[in-house]
Amino acid sequence: MAVISRPSGKVFALKDNKSLFPYLLLAPGLLWLFMFFILPIANLAQMSTKTNSGETGQFEQTYRFANFFDSFMDASGQFARSFLYATLATLIALAIAYPLAYAIAFKSGKWKNVLLVLVIAPFFVSFLLRTIAWKQILGEEGPVTAILRTLHIISPQTTLTSSAFAVVTGLAYNFLPFMTLPIYASLERIDPRTLEASGDLYANGFTTFRKVTLPLSMPGVVAGTLLTFIPAAGDYINANILGNPNTKMLGNVIEARFFKIVDYPTAAALSFTLMAAILILVTFYIRKAGTEELV
Repeated sequence: MAVISRPSGKVFALKDNKSLFPYLLLAPGLLWLFMFFILPIANLAQMSTKTNSGETGQFEQTYRFANFFDSFMDASGQFARSFLYATLATLIALAIAYPLAYAIAFKSGKWKNVLLVLVIAPFFVSFLLRTIAWKQILGEEGPVTAILRTLHIISPQTTLTSSAFAVVTGLAYNFLPFMTLPIYASLERIDPRTLEASGDLYANGFTTFRKVTLPLSMPGVVAGTLLTFIPAAGDYINANILGNPNTKMLGNVIEARFFKIVDYPTAAALSFTLMAAILILVTFYIRKAGTEELV
């Protein structure tokens, strides 16, 4: 209850009402989420339990939950391959991104903004074009193949394109900024006096990194690995352009079921299975990493 006094000397009470302004600010985002996330997910769930009515593109609702098991068994190889490639790409991106983010945060000086722009510069080019560029880089006439053959690391008959190596490389490159930026943000927030205090307590550089810098940057590492692993597991462009029939991922199966075979129930069931598996793995990973507040 608020008390307000007018110049006339009259005093009256004004009942406090909870402001609706914060909810009005949330309304556009909630509406967008409902229209373009909740409704499509609900439609996908409905489609995943349908069966083919006998005509191409026509399905009837039979609530056949066996679609999930059948689709998973049929695509179990691509399912495992998707998570393997995503894990390898995430580890490679982490190995590159952490030293890069560390150098930008602590060693770049006046070049910090320039280096950050270079990190996000690939986003100025289409995802598809960046992937096609890697096909040229790893091709027979590309510099990578020539250097590796000169150093006798690969034989003259070995090719890098249309291989698992090319797919993982493309995934790691395309999602590298998603790994770098969260780690940089965590490192940038570290108080330099904390690192100085570690040195005052006779810790060397490696011990300071292991005991102070790395633990304080773990939220960024966890966020970066999630932002890399989740889209990489569902990606199909890299496997389609840089791979071969033996390197197809689950995203390729889903894409083919939707647009080529026109088997919407199986595609929907595979999509839900992939989402559920990623959710379980992410929850377990976050809890093991000790950053439950990110859930």
